[in-house]
Amino acid sequence: MIVSEAAADNLSEVNKETDIPAVEVSDLTVAYHDKPVLWDIDLTVPNGVLMAIVGPNGAGKTTLIKAILGLIRPVAGQVLIYGRPCGEQRRLIAYVPQRGSVDWDFPTTVLDLVMMGTYGSLGWFRRPGKAERERALRALEKVEMAAFAHRQISQLSGGQQQRVFLARALVQDAQVYFMDEPFQGVDATTERAIIELLRELRSHGRTVLVVHHDLQTVIEYFDWVMLLNVRRIASGPVSEVFTEANLRAAYGARLALIRNGGFTSRSTFQ
Repeated sequence: MIVSEAAADNLSEVNKETDIPAVEVSDLTVAYHDKPVLWDIDLTVPNGVLMAIVGPNGAGKTTLIKAILGLIRPVAGQVLIYGRPCGEQRRLIAYVPQRGSVDWDFPTTVLDLVMMGTYGSLGWFRRPGKAERERALRALEKVEMAAFAHRQISQLSGGQQQRVFLARALVQDAQVYFMDEPFQGVDATTERAIIELLRELRSHGRTVLVVHHDLQTVIEYFDWVMLLNVRRIASGPVSEVFTEANLRAAYGARLALIRNGGFTSRSTFQ
């Protein structure tokens, strides 16, 4: 793990209040053109869990993350990060958006992109220096992308781009990580590397929320899950919440469940 003194202090302060949830959402409603896309969402995420947010297309998964982060203004509701409004806790949060939402033709190098993750801790008037550069390089080593540090981001494959995004999140020294489809379009090797990194974050007391589409890997990858379809169907430990009844409530006729605990195919749920 890449942990600065500031991050260690942040984590120490957080751990003093172990009963305060990492994320608490109350009565959250988001609408586009008067049509609700999230309706009256209540969600409590304890500290130090690795949680999947799953649901069919159009369920509002990405919208939920953006609303929690304040990137979308809700019609109603409240979001708290460790007991305080999200705007007061920016230093504790890292966000990895969908890879397709980024302009990968922007003329910048891998190292410069990762160093952007240090800006939040520097403030308005400081520029990244030697210490931030070293943190960025260590993060790239962590995701096995150090050899690409001076390559233009437009020259990367999809899996390499995702690894760089994760490196940028690592240098933020966050306590809560929000990741939107981090496994989308990556090869099996990259997927395994990503999940190991997320598990390592969890083992260091971080909280990780992941928008995820592959129901086959939920039990293997995550310890908490939220089932969403405009409304919250259920959330909690995977062993309690990831049930046939809740899956059918979320996916309806699109669900094809095999009794042995597997699923017919990934495409069933896309």
